[in-house]
Amino acid sequence: MTFQRARSKEQREIRRQTILDTAAAMLDEMPVADLSLNELSRRVGLAKSNVLRYFESREAVLFELLERAMARWLVELPDELAKGVDPHLSARERGDQMAAVLSASLARQTVLLDLINAQPNVLEHNVSVDVVVRHKRTAIAGLATMTDLIRQYVPELGDGARTVAMMTMILAGALSSYCRPSASAAAAYEADPAVSVLRLDLRTTLEHATATLIAGTLARA
Repeated sequence: MTFQRARSKEQREIRRQTILDTAAAMLDEMPVADLSLNELSRRVGLAKSNVLRYFESREAVLFELLERAMARWLVELPDELAKGVDPHLSARERGDQMAAVLSASLARQTVLLDLINAQPNVLEHNVSVDVVVRHKRTAIAGLATMTDLIRQYVPELGDGARTVAMMTMILAGALSSYCRPSASAAAAYEADPAVSVLRLDLRTTLEHATATLIAGTLARA
């Protein structure tokens, strides 16, 4: 794929979206750590210097992909909660159902969780303060949306709903990496069943942790 120079505002926006779409497709094939600016440039059909006209770094591209993935998930979440949480049950039971819905939903968001897990060690490096500030503001808005959804179904959480929302996302990101063992670790689990107790399933582990978090927050409230 090759491009002529984008001259109009519309052409530049199309070029920008093409870069994002290409990077998103790459994340369907590889983890965040393997996505390089050189390979992204090659697939887009632009010199690396031209890609950098639209994004100041690889990390800036990844930040935008994180925002897109989070926004897409938050659009899907309300329907999933409506189907999975019974408003007539007790607060503890609704909390358990909330944990089940969140864990099942997030376990399907492989790219989102990979990006969340990479945020402190990868995405927040090699970017300007302006990029980080803009992303943090978007993240706060997304967290507020998630908090409102949690509070809608478990209002007894009160202000603790925000902590539940934030910690659930942090746990999901961290567990997504931990629950995806390397080839050597997977072989070790097969070779010695005694150590396979450390092999965790993302959905199950996240549901248990989130349910415990919600129950503890309810007790403190």
